[in-house]
Amino acid sequence: MFDRLDPKVDFVFKRIFGVEENKDVLLDFLNVTLRESEPRPLTDIHILNPYIDKNALHDKQSILDIHARTADGKQVNIEIQLFNRYDIEKRTLYYWSKMYASQLEEGQKYKELKKTITINILNFKFIPNERYYNLFHLREDHMGLVLTDHIEIHFMELPKLEEQKVRISDKLVKWLLFLKGVDKPEVWEEISMNEPALQKAMDTLEFLSQNEEARRLYEMRQKALHDEASMIDGAREEGRQEGMQKGMHKSKIEIAKNLLGMAFDVAQVIEATGLSKDEVQKLKDEMMQ
Repeated sequence: MFDRLDPKVDFVFKRIFGVEENKDVLLDFLNVTLRESEPRPLTDIHILNPYIDKNALHDKQSILDIHARTADGKQVNIEIQLFNRYDIEKRTLYYWSKMYASQLEEGQKYKELKKTITINILNFKFIPNERYYNLFHLREDHMGLVLTDHIEIHFMELPKLEEQKVRISDKLVKWLLFLKGVDKPEVWEEISMNEPALQKAMDTLEFLSQNEEARRLYEMRQKALHDEASMIDGAREEGRQEGMQKGMHKSKIEIAKNLLGMAFDVAQVIEATGLSKDEVQKLKDEMMQ
């Protein structure tokens, strides 16, 4: 009996959605995701980066995203993120702008640019509301007038998806529950019922979970991602400690000023605050000016 691999790990996600033999799975997911913004369902999709560079699995900074183009030339980028690398909104705009600009070659006209869509699937909370799915466009502040539909950014936050609070009959919810990795057999059975693309995604996940080479690559990728997460947590803790030290030092400075103002001598202030003699003498000199 094999433990099922986590579909949130980008390597597994790409093997399910980003390969030629599973284009129907990707199309189904995209059509339910874009149902509010695309007037007609997508009928075909061209995956622009279907291959996985095994060297990238070791690279903590590599992005195993899915970059595709629709039949009418629209660009789509899907990225799943296990942890917050910070500045995600800026990273999103940066990669969106690169993808948008890359459409034009020298001498081509701006009117040839096509709509570019970014879909971020997050394993952490980011948008400050309770919605698990948020859709962004470029609109005028007062009237809500859309300037252009060429920029479209989706955020799906899996931690906000609580089974008892969502309608499992909603197809997007079914896909997100699959990605969330729900372990209850009855839920898996319910979300795949009468959903051939979802069932194929589940079958692919089961196959990968039992494939020795896939598991080896999965574990390799997991290690790289865990290493990056540890580095980020370490940097965050270091910043927190540094901030606390700065705050404590600032507090000591204020205490020292109060004591000096109450005519305590330098030695007494040093003993009370732990500040150096030079720091206390400097404060005293500044207060006497």
